Amino acid sequence: MKTGKAVVVGGSIAGLSCAHALIAAGWDVVVVEKSTSPPSGSPTGAGLGLDPLSQKLIGSWLGPPHLLRNRTLPLTIDQNQATNGEENFSRTLSRDENFNFRAAHWADLHSLLYSALPPDIFLWGHLYLSFSISNDKSNVKLKTTILHTGEVIEIVGDLLIAADGCLSSIRGNFLPQLKLRYSGYCAWRGVLDFSDNEHLETITDIKRAYPDLGKCLYFSLGYKSHSVFYELLNEKINWIWYANQPEPKLKGNSVTMKVSSDMIDKMHEEADKVCAPELVRVIKETKEPFINVIYDCDPLEQIVWDTVVLVGDAAHPTTPHGLGSTNMTVLDAAVLGKCLEKWGVENLRTALGEYQSIRLPVTSAQVLHSRKMGQIKQGLVLSDRMAFDLMMTSLEECQDLQQKNMPFFGDVPSILK
Repeated sequence: MKTGKAVVVGGSIAGLSCAHALIAAGWDVVVVEKSTSPPSGSPTGAGLGLDPLSQKLIGSWLGPPHLLRNRTLPLTIDQNQATNGEENFSRTLSRDENFNFRAAHWADLHSLLYSALPPDIFLWGHLYLSFSISNDKSNVKLKTTILHTGEVIEIVGDLLIAADGCLSSIRGNFLPQLKLRYSGYCAWRGVLDFSDNEHLETITDIKRAYPDLGKCLYFSLGYKSHSVFYELLNEKINWIWYANQPEPKLKGNSVTMKVSSDMIDKMHEEADKVCAPELVRVIKETKEPFINVIYDCDPLEQIVWDTVVLVGDAAHPTTPHGLGSTNMTVLDAAVLGKCLEKWGVENLRTALGEYQSIRLPVTSAQVLHSRKMGQIKQGLVLSDRMAFDLMMTSLEECQDLQQKNMPFFGDVPSILK
């Protein structure tokens, strides 16, 4: 059987996951990434939650089972509570003690995945320019610029994998009219490192107020706002605070905004009004907080065109409320790899068709559910109900806040069994 060759555009979690899954399927892989080198150290970034299936899949790619466990912390509890910062009021809305996620820092997970791959498959500092599909649709040709020389090179493969994020340039070739939907709110984010004891009093206070920190995914809902926080490995706290506001103007090809000291000061003032005082102190003591503008889009009707396939946020831009983005991405990669292994490069169209038929219904439902969760927690008007009222909410409504109600939560595709 012929060995297939895949060209992956994007060297983030999606691209690395695809590289692992396709190498395991017997394919040759080239990863094209515009960054000049892999991330090093612990750059400004965010935490993420891995569900049990993602843990299993990533563990199978890494080899020794302890590698992932040693770089993550357990999240065994999913808790939602109502909070009023000005009145120092808090009450539990829902609590799931059978949550089985693990918390990781983005940089740690990226490092684990990258270190377990052959380094010679990466083309760092290569800017994607364009692609073309051969007339007989048997291969795809990618053009890139080598950033440090300006030289334009071509790479030919059997398959092009678009792992280039929610603002995917490759997706734009097929869906030029597609626009992302602004959610109505932005997310202030940060990671507080308390390993040096500089923030000892702040950490003592927040752990006293939230005694399950270290194993709990906390959601704190205020008036038309909510925050998320949980502990990461190596004495770090990851926090996110969502604030309703008009859509900001973005510069460049990124949903992350640079922030000024004035913007940070104003954010601190607003957080005082809605967040618990212990969390506000964590926020105020975090260096280099940043803003993600929250977008998604209505589910796509297809994610495969001839020898081009979308994965991760390129295939399903989503809001982050179901902790879905990374888990959806990892599962995309695993299913794609198994479909290619099953059918071989000679039956590439059939393999890609099966990938699309498995993943599209699942990710479409999860994107829409995540959107609904965000609207509920931000106190926005929903199509089928009034805005969520923290003081008048019923127990039934509170169940909608839990992660386990995500469609297909815990399901394992038959092709992976």
